[in-house]
Amino acid sequence: MVTLLPALLVICGRWVFGPARDGHGTWVKVGLGEIVGGLAIAGAGAALASGGGALAGLGALMSGLGGLSAFLGLLVLIQVAIEHWTKVHSRPDFRSAEPTASGLWSRVGRAISPRPRRVWVVTTGLLLLACLGLFRLDTSGLSTEETYTKEFDSIKGQKLLTEHDLSDSSNTIQVTTETDAAADVRSALSGIDGLGEPGEVQQLSTGRSWFEATINADISSATAADIVEASRDAVHAVDGADALVGGGSAFYLDTKIASERDSKVIMPLVLAVVLLILIGLLRALVAPLILIATVVLSFGAALGISALLFEYVFGFAGSDPGFPLFAFVFLVALGIDYNIFLMTRVREETITYGTRKGSLIGLASTGGVITSAGIVLAATFLVLGSLPLVFLAELGVAVALGVMLDTMIVRSVLVTALNLDLGGKIWWPSKLDSADVPLTEAEAQAPLETVH
Repeated sequence: MVTLLPALLVICGRWVFGPARDGHGTWVKVGLGEIVGGLAIAGAGAALASGGGALAGLGALMSGLGGLSAFLGLLVLIQVAIEHWTKVHSRPDFRSAEPTASGLWSRVGRAISPRPRRVWVVTTGLLLLACLGLFRLDTSGLSTEETYTKEFDSIKGQKLLTEHDLSDSSNTIQVTTETDAAADVRSALSGIDGLGEPGEVQQLSTGRSWFEATINADISSATAADIVEASRDAVHAVDGADALVGGGSAFYLDTKIASERDSKVIMPLVLAVVLLILIGLLRALVAPLILIATVVLSFGAALGISALLFEYVFGFAGSDPGFPLFAFVFLVALGIDYNIFLMTRVREETITYGTRKGSLIGLASTGGVITSAGIVLAATFLVLGSLPLVFLAELGVAVALGVMLDTMIVRSVLVTALNLDLGGKIWWPSKLDSADVPLTEAEAQAPLETVH
């Protein structure tokens, strides 16, 4: 993207954005026709010549004529390319006006500019309202049956076994403890609801002992996690036992605890790193803080709406403990990307036109590109929804929804409205737009034909 593609565009010229409108299209067709037809004739002639006999001479003649036709067609294409290159790169209007000067996003900017404060206040309120759905997001974990979006044969069989009291008994807690305290630890586990009778104690060669007890719940369910926590509380209360509780359900519980810890640590760390990058890129402090706030708001709204969809539309039992962190990483990365595309263009135009006019130009110029990228990414992530795994389906839906919210509402409406309302203050402490002249109504509604 940085080296190869720009070099190819320079070499090829603007004809790659065809179809051509300079009259060369006909000659291109002629040249291609000569090449294709000549190669076909030459091939047929070669076939006749290889057969020998009376037709060998005719085949040789056809091969020669076909080769000559293909060569002439190639010369035509070369000539067309040279003429087109010379014409395009010698034109005084090579740096043409923005094609988006009167497009959709230009009209959106003009609609926002009369009352930007009302627009961003209402938009922020609606996004905050969507964030309330976060209270319905259940990340306590899913049972084995709940991790799938379909009821497979294995799930049906497991339910049938459970109905006949033949449920899986391989899910256990495994306890290691000091040998001297093994009996007390074993006794401490007796009576825990959902936990079977502890098995016989087996001595290890390290001066410790080991035993296990069956958990009467699905290995990854919230019920099993509660039993593990109760078991740990009980054995840790035995003095001098140094008891440890492991097993499959303990693994899922520890994964959930680690995910919750990661969310509290990694999310702020990512935001801090992104903030520093934005400060360095925009050479300002207020604008990066605004962008970070809008991305967080977009993330919260996307997860809030997604939580309601998961529960009331798709009927999912909950979410994986790691789901919020995965969604956060994707949405923050993509949301910041789009804001960078917009705000770097706004900063460039601010030097000439001021912040408010530059914001309208930036929105009109980058709107189509960002929206197109957002639609492609949203469609790509939605493919995850076709997989029969709840975690991937939820991730795909949440990221797709968040991307569309960011490209259609947050970046285009909210950020633009804030720029128009605050004006040059967004570049503080920089003096990029120290004049900070408000737009007149005529300027705000004027088309952008003069922008290059």
